[in-house]
Amino acid sequence: MKNSLAALTLTIGLSVLIADSLVATAAPLQKIEINSSSVGIDEQLWSSVEKPGDLQALLQAIDHSLSYLNTPAAVKAYQNYSVAEFSVDRVRRSLTRFRQLLLTAKSPYELQQAVMAEFNFYQSVGNDNQGTVAFTGYFEPVYQASAVPTEEYRYPLYRKPTNFSNWSQPHPSRLQLEGKDGLLGNKSILAGSEIVWLRDRMEAFLVQVQGSAKLKLTDGRTITVGYDGSTDYPYKSLGGELVKEGIFTLEELTLPKLIDYFKTHPEALDKYIPRNNRFIFFRETNGQLPTGSLNVPVTGDRSIATDKSIMPPGALGLIVAPIPYPNQNGSLTIQNVNRYVLDQDTGSAIKGAGRVDIFLGSGQQAGDRAGLLNGTGKLYYLLLK
Repeated sequence: MKNSLAALTLTIGLSVLIADSLVATAAPLQKIEINSSSVGIDEQLWSSVEKPGDLQALLQAIDHSLSYLNTPAAVKAYQNYSVAEFSVDRVRRSLTRFRQLLLTAKSPYELQQAVMAEFNFYQSVGNDNQGTVAFTGYFEPVYQASAVPTEEYRYPLYRKPTNFSNWSQPHPSRLQLEGKDGLLGNKSILAGSEIVWLRDRMEAFLVQVQGSAKLKLTDGRTITVGYDGSTDYPYKSLGGELVKEGIFTLEELTLPKLIDYFKTHPEALDKYIPRNNRFIFFRETNGQLPTGSLNVPVTGDRSIATDKSIMPPGALGLIVAPIPYPNQNGSLTIQNVNRYVLDQDTGSAIKGAGRVDIFLGSGQQAGDRAGLLNGTGKLYYLLLK
């Protein structure tokens, strides 16, 4: 969502945590020959009693992309796109045909054969020019909040000040805006711009990272907030700072571990949160669905965020990625899966051809899944032949 959902994102699950590597390449995508042994079937589309499918979610995500592709913004985005085969018309026709195939295919195998016969595949060159893509997850948090400050609810989310466009450069630092402890209050230049107050400082920070949230207020109301601008600083990863200082290795770091670390070391928040000077402002979104950088809703498990300076907005993709799913006893297990996705978001921490953030939905389970999603895989885009 502009900073996105992922622009921080809803801007970001593990992208909260990790630094991103960039790789220089002449083109971000390369046309490849593909067969059924290279890319498997998207099993999640096909329902059974034991395993409900999510065909409707994919159809909904396609419709959101088609809505975007009919806008002047989409025409402009594709005018000088770096991969000549991608045009707004061809991407639109590809989605329209793929949607028809979804509705007419009688089996996973039939859909796979039709897709391979009718579509060309373009693989991301990845972060190593060999196709390796790092995957993380992001989500829409659901937190408790208060419309007024109390002893329990002390950490504000802010709307963009009315004079923000007149702020001088460089913008104030995070420390200047919210103080060492996040409680600068009426001494801050943001005084009077508070929307709500949260009871946990880390939760308030994670809403800034994710870029949106659903907030259940103490007065019984539920409101939603979304990204509405930021100060002019680069994003600095909280987890990346912990890795730099040897507190975690990159391989062992997960969002739950990050949260647990700060619960047991609350004083460390004063040290690390102010290092990320990118300060996010919000607006109330009146219950609308989480929205990505294309100004269309993002769909759980079917929308991805990529670097929109190089990747095709709104396009149909196929990912091969290690994604956490709940098992029968309620715990999460990592499954390496193939999933059709729509490229509908971006993020300040999502840079280069080797980074993808997957939107995993709203609430606690989505957050738990996003916090564990940290691995490598492949990214393909599909174009009608």
